[in-house]
Amino acid sequence: MTSQLANAIRFLSADSVQQANSGHPGAPMGMADMAEVLWNQFLRHNPANPNFVNRDRFVLSNGHASMLIYSLLHLTGYNLSIEDLKNFRQWHSKTPGHPEYGYTDGVETTTGPLGQGIANAVGMALAEYLLAKEFNRDGFPIVDHYTYVFLGDGCLMEGISHEVASLAGTLGLGKLICLYDDNNISIDGKIDNWFSENVPERFESYGWHVVGGVDGHDQAAIKAAIEAAQQVTDKPSMICCKTLIGKGAATKEGSHKTHGAPLGAEELEATRKHLGWNYGPFEVPQEIYDAWNAKAKGAKMENEWNELFAQYQAKFPAEAAEFIRRMDKKLPENFEQHVQTALKEVCDKHEKIATRKASQNSIEALAQVLPEFVGGSADLTPSNLTDWSKSVSVKPHSGGNYIHYGVREFGMSAIMNGLALHGGVKPFGATFLMFSEYARNALRMAALMKINPIFVYTHDSIGLGEDGPTHQPVEQTASLRLIPNMAVWRPCDTAESLVAWAEAVKAADHPSCLIFSRQNLPFISRSAQQLADIQRGGYVIRAAEEGAAQAVIIATGSEVELALNAQTVLAEQGVFVNVVSMPSTNVFDKQDAQYQASVLPQGLPRIAVEAGVSDGWYKYVGLNGAVIGLDRFGESAPAELLFKEFGFTVDHVVEVVKNVLSA
Repeated sequence: MTSQLANAIRFLSADSVQQANSGHPGAPMGMADMAEVLWNQFLRHNPANPNFVNRDRFVLSNGHASMLIYSLLHLTGYNLSIEDLKNFRQWHSKTPGHPEYGYTDGVETTTGPLGQGIANAVGMALAEYLLAKEFNRDGFPIVDHYTYVFLGDGCLMEGISHEVASLAGTLGLGKLICLYDDNNISIDGKIDNWFSENVPERFESYGWHVVGGVDGHDQAAIKAAIEAAQQVTDKPSMICCKTLIGKGAATKEGSHKTHGAPLGAEELEATRKHLGWNYGPFEVPQEIYDAWNAKAKGAKMENEWNELFAQYQAKFPAEAAEFIRRMDKKLPENFEQHVQTALKEVCDKHEKIATRKASQNSIEALAQVLPEFVGGSADLTPSNLTDWSKSVSVKPHSGGNYIHYGVREFGMSAIMNGLALHGGVKPFGATFLMFSEYARNALRMAALMKINPIFVYTHDSIGLGEDGPTHQPVEQTASLRLIPNMAVWRPCDTAESLVAWAEAVKAADHPSCLIFSRQNLPFISRSAQQLADIQRGGYVIRAAEEGAAQAVIIATGSEVELALNAQTVLAEQGVFVNVVSMPSTNVFDKQDAQYQASVLPQGLPRIAVEAGVSDGWYKYVGLNGAVIGLDRFGESAPAELLFKEFGFTVDHVVEVVKNVLSA
């Protein structure tokens, strides 16, 4: 006999999908019993304050089951009305087709691309763990919550689930509890022919605590499994719940036909009779609302925490103030002043170093005032240079602020999203630029959610040299720039590197990609105004020394030096050009028209120089300008030879500029 509380989820979900004529009723119906137990008996949350800092986090990794979480939020008392449910999948509704962070109170992360929800959850659990290690004191567990995940077969088929589950097991994240909706069904039907692995043994091999063979419709069994999971504090837990997709449907229960299509009016009516649900569409009796409502319980729980925190604040005022600042996502008051002081020091040094080293120096400088930094690398720390003097490696069952992600670029990036979503930490993580490809969908999700992790990419061009085309990024920088709401920075020296880092740290509503060189690049002297203009994404780094400029050379990163050298040769030949450094096209594009025109005056021919694909630069140079780029893959050879062979030479830039002017 199914619970009527669970049936409320089933019918709200099925009715919403039916009204929208689109959606996935099967998974919410199948997971309804799991959800009732977790949300009514275990989940610590406050519907009146969805952002309560010590709430348990709930992640619906199989995001196509979105009506499950919408039903739960509505029933427990969040700001999600029955009218919002009726608007499921409609324009600008609070109930989009997949849960979206920022649209709906109580939705902790955007899910839908399978596997990323559990990856975000690993990040949330890791943030909880690191903050607890840093801030908790004896008798004052101010950071003490669980991260719960619902996930399905599809999540476990995605490779990212292997990456993050392996790391979570290694680190021993004991407050991460996953409930696996094992219904043996996907869109294509029964999954026996393409997913036959032993899931419990798989997770045991990762070092997880596993509760297998749980009847996902037996609430007592589900409760016992969650209680058992909570008792295991040194391992994450996987609870394998055997369920029927579309549980309760009169004739379609257990069928893939319930996965991604409305049940149909006839089936819905039969299901109401089958489950004894004597109410119309979107009708829930008051006694069921009352049984679900979590406002009173949530308020009591939050008040108890507030009392604990007040005592903590009295005894540890400095720690409390720091905790509040970080959870409020505020930068230290002296941050901007600190950046300017560091920038002056950088300029005074005039260092010729690789920008990856300049990046490390920037991290070192900023970490002095940003204890919230949690850095990391996908097994390339000595190459990416993302550690700093006071970084402490996170190890199993010990805290720190530097995560060795292993060779898990996608997992790293999605975990960083989870760290950022949790709050209290400011994550960055690194790999070679080439391997941003593995991580691409997590970057997109960060941009979509308007969160601010910092993705660090080194070895940014054919300057990588002998490793060859497999490791030489050509199209990556350009394609990263195409992601909406992403700031991409490719600095040319130590000053631009520090500014790029500072801007990425300040970013509140978007992620950043910071792209750095392997090879040494010279420091370029600038005026105070030029230094200030770096943060505008593009600026004239050196104006024509004599006469009016006849053309503009635009360059980024390592090619700025090349452009400046070409400018000198051209001047010797009586051709005068401005050189524009454009470390971030995305940021430059947001500047006002007047500023843009001051950097790129109308009527002046433009030539862009960047060791990557050329297409994106034509919006700046037009069809009458020219792009010196690389529209092919690289080769294995020393960097100096590659730049020469591919036309990144002073002579070639000079030639192209002259050709444009004579056309």
